[in-house]
Amino acid sequence: MTTYPEIYVLRHVETVWNREGRWQGSLDSPLTEMGRAHAVEMGARLGAEGVSATTHVAWSSPQGRALRTCELALKPLGIGAEPCDGLREIGIGEWTGMTLDEMRAGWPDFNLGGWIDVYSKAPGGEGFEALWERAGLILAHLRQPTIIVTHGITSRILRTRAMGLSLADMEDLPGGQGVIHHIQDGVHRTF
Repeated sequence: MTTYPEIYVLRHVETVWNREGRWQGSLDSPLTEMGRAHAVEMGARLGAEGVSATTHVAWSSPQGRALRTCELALKPLGIGAEPCDGLREIGIGEWTGMTLDEMRAGWPDFNLGGWIDVYSKAPGGEGFEALWERAGLILAHLRQPTIIVTHGITSRILRTRAMGLSLADMEDLPGGQGVIHHIQDGVHRTF
């Protein structure tokens, strides 16, 4: 198994569309007040871990919700982030901005169960395999302890790959907003 430098992975915090149940994909919506508070809390937790501008670099998805989360969490620690296009969220094509009910109504033959179906069946979507390759390119460029601010599915696939697991193992990893995932020497913890 390939080993990587220490990685902290943060998912962007709650947005208006998250609260409404809308799937964002490549689009953005503003952070909620609760989301902004969670971002500040995540920064404090990273600070308590000893993370600083002298110990870690940071990369962020270029999408607004991730950049804003990054700013709120890392700026108090003196850490600026480099935007990285490879950290953007998985594309969901025609379903971008829709709720699950809207997807089911518009595509009744797709038999959509939950989030795995949305990302794997989205008409015009990117698909898991393409994101898996993107995650591999990101990991190949890690040279020092890194904080990554990204999105839900991108985070899962990145963490799965960093631990030497297969794409099928992605569902087993914890998700959520307002939490921090830490990977070091192939060991994953969430706090």
